[in-house]
Amino acid sequence: MEEKLKIFLCEDDENLGMLLREYLQAKGFDTDLFPDGEAGFKGFVKTKYDLCIVDVMMPKKDGVTLVKEIRTINTEIPVIFLTAKNMKEDVLEGFKAGADDYITKPFSMEELVLRIEAIIRRVKGKKSKEQQVYSFGTMTFDTQKQILMIGDVQTKLTTKESELLSLLCAHANDILERNHALKQIWEEDTYFNARSMDVYITKLRKLLKPEPNIEIINIHGKGYKLIVPNDEGENSDR
Repeated sequence: MEEKLKIFLCEDDENLGMLLREYLQAKGFDTDLFPDGEAGFKGFVKTKYDLCIVDVMMPKKDGVTLVKEIRTINTEIPVIFLTAKNMKEDVLEGFKAGADDYITKPFSMEELVLRIEAIIRRVKGKKSKEQQVYSFGTMTFDTQKQILMIGDVQTKLTTKESELLSLLCAHANDILERNHALKQIWEEDTYFNARSMDVYITKLRKLLKPEPNIEIINIHGKGYKLIVPNDEGENSDR
C-alpha cells in the first residue's frame, strides 16, 4: 500500500484549522495542525513532511516569515498559501518566499485537494520525465537533486526554480513559450501566475550571472530563451 502523504498545516483560525485537518485526513492525507507560526516551525523541524499548507496572516509569526524559515531547512517541499488577501503585492510576496501555489479565502475544500494533487502529480511527473543533468559551459544542473553548480559555487534550488530552469534547459537556444511554461509549472495561465514566473526568472538570472556565456533573454510577445555556448548546446538564432 502506498504511504500516506504527510501534510504540514499551519492555520490560526481554530475552527477552520480543525475542519481542514479532518477533511484532509478523510481524503487520505496524514495531516498535522499547528495554530501559529512559532508552533509550526517547532513542529516542522521534528517531522518529515511532503507538502505545507500555510495561512499568511497568523499571530506570533506570519506565514511568509514561516515559509522563509522552512526554506532554509527544506528548499524542495511544495508550499500552498492560504490567504484572505487578494492584492497582487501580497501574492507576489508569497511566491518570493517560496510558495508553489496560493488559494484565497473563502475557498472550496475540494479545490484545495485538487491543488494538492496537482502539485504532487507535477513533482512526481517531473522526476520521471526530465533529463537528470544538464551541463553548459561551467554550469551543471542536477534536476533530481535540484542543485545548480556554476564553477565551484553550488546552489540548492527551490522546486519552482528547479522546474523553470529544467524547462529552459530542455529548450536551450530555443524559445520557451510563456504560456507553455505557465501551464507546465503552474497549470494555469493567469495574471498572478505570470507575475510570479517573472519573479523566478529574475532569481534565475541572478544565479546564472557568474557564467558570462549563459543568459536568459526575453523574446517579446513569446517567452524566454536560455542562451548557452553553441559548442555545448544547440545552435542559437539570436
